[in-house]
Amino acid sequence: MRSNRPWYSEAVRTPSSALAWLAPPSLIIWGLLAGVPSKAPAQTATPLVDILASELERNFSALKAKADPPPYFLAYAVTESEAESVSASLGSLNSRNRNQRRTLDVTVRVGTPQLDNYRRVRGDLPRFTGGAVITLDDSPDAIKRRLWSETDRVYRLASQRLLNVKTNQQVQVETKDDSGDFSAADKVVSVSAVPLLKFKGDDWQGKLRKWSAEFGTKPGILSASITVVAQRESKTFVNTEGTRLQHGRTFARLIFGAQAKAADGMDLSSSEILDAEDANRLPDEKIVRATMAKVERDLISLLQAPVVEPFVGPAILSGRASGVFFHEIFGHRIEGHRQKDESEGQTFAKSVGTKILPEFLSVTFDATKRSLDGTDLNGWYEFDDEGVKARPVTIVDQGILRGFLLSRSPLTGFPSSNGHGRRQPGQEVVPRQSNLIVSSSNKVSSDALRAQLLAEVKKQNKPYGLYFEKVDSGYTTTGRRGLQAFTVIPQIVYRIYADGRPDELVRGADIVGTPLAAFAKIVATSDKMEIFNGICGAESGNVPVSASSPAIFVSEVEIQKKERSQDRPPILPAPTVAAGGRP
Repeated sequence: MRSNRPWYSEAVRTPSSALAWLAPPSLIIWGLLAGVPSKAPAQTATPLVDILASELERNFSALKAKADPPPYFLAYAVTESEAESVSASLGSLNSRNRNQRRTLDVTVRVGTPQLDNYRRVRGDLPRFTGGAVITLDDSPDAIKRRLWSETDRVYRLASQRLLNVKTNQQVQVETKDDSGDFSAADKVVSVSAVPLLKFKGDDWQGKLRKWSAEFGTKPGILSASITVVAQRESKTFVNTEGTRLQHGRTFARLIFGAQAKAADGMDLSSSEILDAEDANRLPDEKIVRATMAKVERDLISLLQAPVVEPFVGPAILSGRASGVFFHEIFGHRIEGHRQKDESEGQTFAKSVGTKILPEFLSVTFDATKRSLDGTDLNGWYEFDDEGVKARPVTIVDQGILRGFLLSRSPLTGFPSSNGHGRRQPGQEVVPRQSNLIVSSSNKVSSDALRAQLLAEVKKQNKPYGLYFEKVDSGYTTTGRRGLQAFTVIPQIVYRIYADGRPDELVRGADIVGTPLAAFAKIVATSDKMEIFNGICGAESGNVPVSASSPAIFVSEVEIQKKERSQDRPPILPAPTVAAGGRP
């Protein structure tokens, strides 16, 4: 599941998962759902809640009376996504798109909360909903007919799978976790007006043409583009417990990306993203031009940089790099469903109450936090995709593991959801990360952290240490059959010499390792938080997340050579680019 397309990278690999920190223009429309509420005029609550609720009651009553086995729970979720994007390069428009759709997800549970159709069998995540597209109009007749047909289809699949689950129970050994399949949750009623999407596409076309005419024209850069995206998402949810929800948000994003190819065939890229609550609040032209210059400068420098050799030694990971590091090697291993699935590695399943990180580190997931130190966080939401209200959850307190991220699938000792049941429309809910926040009580200045690195380089008699300034992505395997390992893919890496030589930019390094060994090497952190926003892809699809962390000093990290293409750079010289950006 690797992609070489610009601005797309993977950072999680379970049996069927991936994580994208930066999405390409073709994926942005439906992949990036991050942002904060807009202050633009809001749309009033739609009739959709009442339409869904009335049909929910009718279908549930009919199935309870006629179906065998009868359902004990039914829920409808409708996600409406509306998005516009404009992309340009070399002063010319590449694309302009507008999309809007509604997706229906139906949840039917048969059996009992202790044993139902959602129980995993041999690690298999059951799939019932199909993410049906429904009308954009609040037309009762059209919507009810779609609800009727989808409910019938999902019920048939659910009842058949319950039979398979019960059969499997008779021939398989008992699982170590007997906590059941579905937990109780409070009834919640909250219908909020959803912000309208405000986007002036014609104005943005002119801006992107002007900016892109100057972007990526330096020798050695093969291609470059600027993309602006504005999106609105509205969620409506009802269930047979009485929960009735409508909520949503908007966001805007400017994406700068450039690509090049080194003489040895290695593909190189550089990118930056600027976020805001709506397109009108994106940074001004001065910041845009500074961002363009940084992307170009980094890419040209990478073309001249030497390729690394495999190395083990001390290193500093910047706050953004550290955020990805924790997301990969820690965050996915404390998602609740991995603790009761016998096909998973279950790294921390029996570690609650024990020390798993240095005692100066704590880790919290807080979906209620919309910004941190003035920066918007991608992983916020009011309610998760099972209708449970978001809340902050302390997972590690001064190095001690306190719990897991939970949906309404309980664990032994953890009977209730903590608001982390999440999914992309068309997928089934599992526990997922939100806003990961690493805090430290062993904080020093950036200069002091660098001094510790240099001292460790001398102590270990190493030729240099490493500084990872910027990362693209990473991925991890959590399944029991695979290696319990991770890879973090840096973009900007420096060698730091203890003999006084200038720092040296290098290319082609991937950080590799195993989680328990990596945690033990963390020595100290900086006193400044950095934030990395992205999109995480795993079993329940793509969901917006963020990772916030100070820079960390580790006494030992291992790097390996990055995979590279064998193709040489273009044989033909690039065409001359005239004023205005057009060849």
